[in-house]
Amino acid sequence: MIDLKAINSALEELENERGISRERMFDAIEQALATAYKKEYGKRGQIVRASFDMDTGVTHFNQIKIVVDETMLKPTPEDGGEDETLPDELEDMDGKLVRFDPEKHIMIENARLIKKDVALGDELIFPLENKDDFGRIAAQTAKQVIIQNVREAEKDAALQEFGQKEGDIIMGHVQRFERGSLYVDLGRITAVMPYDEQIPGERFRPGERVRAILLKVEETSRGIFLKLSRAHADFLEGLFMVEAPELQTGAVEIKAIAREAGSRSKVAVFAHDTHIDPVGSMVGQRGVRVSTVMSELGGEKIDIIEWSEDPVTFIEDALSPAQVISVTIANEPSANGEGNDRRGHAVVEVATDQQSLAIGRGGQNVRLAAKLTGWKIDIISNRGEELAAADATGDFAMKAAITTPIGAEVDVLENVDATTTEAEFVEDTPTDDRDLVDTDQIDEINEIDTPEEVEALINNEAEAAEREIEEEA
Repeated sequence: MIDLKAINSALEELENERGISRERMFDAIEQALATAYKKEYGKRGQIVRASFDMDTGVTHFNQIKIVVDETMLKPTPEDGGEDETLPDELEDMDGKLVRFDPEKHIMIENARLIKKDVALGDELIFPLENKDDFGRIAAQTAKQVIIQNVREAEKDAALQEFGQKEGDIIMGHVQRFERGSLYVDLGRITAVMPYDEQIPGERFRPGERVRAILLKVEETSRGIFLKLSRAHADFLEGLFMVEAPELQTGAVEIKAIAREAGSRSKVAVFAHDTHIDPVGSMVGQRGVRVSTVMSELGGEKIDIIEWSEDPVTFIEDALSPAQVISVTIANEPSANGEGNDRRGHAVVEVATDQQSLAIGRGGQNVRLAAKLTGWKIDIISNRGEELAAADATGDFAMKAAITTPIGAEVDVLENVDATTTEAEFVEDTPTDDRDLVDTDQIDEINEIDTPEEVEALINNEAEAAEREIEEEA
């Protein structure tokens, strides 16, 4: 006799801890019992079903036979050879013919002797002798059937629970860190955050709570694969969705995001209601909304700009905090081109004192602006010299070395004629005027003649300019 109390306890545990319904596991038990019966007492080709009574613990076994006629069967070759090709009209509704097996088929004329209103494809039930003594092999087979059903039920439960959450921000606890990937416990299943989906420099301890976006839910042969991300642009958007009600109602829309996780992001927003300030909605009163998002991202800097359908305005704003002199459209986007040829090309002129801000540390500012707008952007000086270029794929290149003096001396050097020698310049310069450049500074400027040195100087200038902007804010 089967221990009903133990079965009920096991079913309750599976339902509470793994989300598998009692009905699903009840079917698995009946399937396992039928498999064990057929293994021990059944015949080849036989269809056996079990009916388990949870009140009494008694199991009834039945043999199932399917009602067929001649049009559903393969004819038996008289010479014992292979069947000849059969006409289409002999195929059943599944497009396949079956060979008659007396253990699982019954001809319709014989079936109607048992049940008058039977139809093709119906099943007739024939009781079998009840058995409750199964051999070791049959019992092991039944166990494997139950295990397989539990795995499939867990997979279905996970798909049902998380399939609808793809693209949502979820909370979990750090389980372990293995081969660069972060494993996160979500309760009934473990998700994976690959190395390239983590924010550079972030560190988590086992048991620590972590928020991430559910990037992908994939069904595999080994179960359900849940991919998490904190580096994806959608995670940034999801955080703003939580903080800004205007995004939830649709009054404000995020048009584009360009992100270099852990360092800086640019977000373009648009208000469908002219009475709403889209940038202010994202920033929040006294910057509380954007500060909350930045805190979740470990201090990642976020530039929020207003999206514009005018590419000149959009590109100019995307390069903030730099102020540009002009934006010239070199090529409009083309649907007929390939790769970068499909995207637009803009040339942006900036003043000398804005070059470091426009290009950014390591080219980050112009690179993010190009990603955000989808345009290729060339930065040139007010003398027309190409300084840097970036495209929407994230490629960046320094075009030429630039002479960038430090601080207030910029305007002075811009007014010096190109033919003026260092000696003439020093001779005409009063030594007590602090607004002019001394010879040591000129030597420093003249030594900058490689892209690497230019980039290093730009980085320093960008950092200093950013600090000044933050202090003024």
